[in-house]
Amino acid sequence: MIVIDGETVRRLLPMADAVDLMRDTFRRYSGGRVVQPVRHMVRSPGGEVLAVMPAHVAAPDPATTAEPYAGYGLKTVLIKPDNAARGLPVHVGLVLVFDPDTGLPAALVDAAALTAIRTAAASAAATDALARPDATVLAVLGAGVQARSHLRAVGVVRQVKEVRVWNHRPASAYALADWARDQLDLDVTVAGTVPAAVADADVICTVTAAAEPVLPAAPVAAGTHINAVGSSFAHRRELAGDLVGRCAVFVDSRESARAEAGDLLLAAREGHFRIEAVRAEVGEVLGGDHPGRSSTGEITLFKSLGLAAQDVVTGFAVYRRAVAAGAGQRVELRGDGS
Repeated sequence: MIVIDGETVRRLLPMADAVDLMRDTFRRYSGGRVVQPVRHMVRSPGGEVLAVMPAHVAAPDPATTAEPYAGYGLKTVLIKPDNAARGLPVHVGLVLVFDPDTGLPAALVDAAALTAIRTAAASAAATDALARPDATVLAVLGAGVQARSHLRAVGVVRQVKEVRVWNHRPASAYALADWARDQLDLDVTVAGTVPAAVADADVICTVTAAAEPVLPAAPVAAGTHINAVGSSFAHRRELAGDLVGRCAVFVDSRESARAEAGDLLLAAREGHFRIEAVRAEVGEVLGGDHPGRSSTGEITLFKSLGLAAQDVVTGFAVYRRAVAAGAGQRVELRGDGS
């Protein structure tokens, strides 16, 4: 087995490659090539959550495609809210993938690094499928790890010319702007309010830790595409219910959305939306089974919850590349008790 740390993950999995992998994973999931249950969660009284997400990803068509990214794997993540004050990731954990031939553990991968890349790459794949082709103005609400990853990812699929960032802690927003200027050569404007950040934006990414809505309906312009990423629990949301009611809603998984998408479920409880009104899975759009956006003036929403299959596919990708590069730390696990 190979143990692969976060630095190696980031080196071996460029964002553009991850976006391509997420397109493929969306298509496989919606095409019935993935078996995965809704994630299992264990909660503590202190607000910590342990989530376990297994999946099996099948090859698309073995007769026509060599398949390096199919097999069994799982991610386990512990959410530690107090880690933010320690300067550590809030989501910590591991991705494990198994050798398709022997079943032996093949790789153990830093889940925080892998999740940061694949989540933003999934948003980028959805943006490419749903946002207007001429989208150039990006607004990001939030200033953490996912904000940085989304700045990288959206630039893969659209020619971003203007970026605005808002965060409830302005100092974090300014730090993000400095980082983007140094690392991505992006000139980022820090907005003092959410309406100022999203006014006339073509793409909005909400990547906050908010439990209550931070994005109201009023300032969102016709034709905008929204990636709602930060909330992944049924009782939390980033979007106001009336905003969800204005949107054409797309999801990564209908099953997960019915169980966990607080942005949609709470809007439905308020009477703004019906969960049955989800337009399509992104994989159905990418697979040609649904047209996606119906007009230039439509507001499209991708409600991201994440798929275990995304972790398995990217886990295999990093594993294969680590083997080829001689990277990672080898650990002997024979599986025979010796």
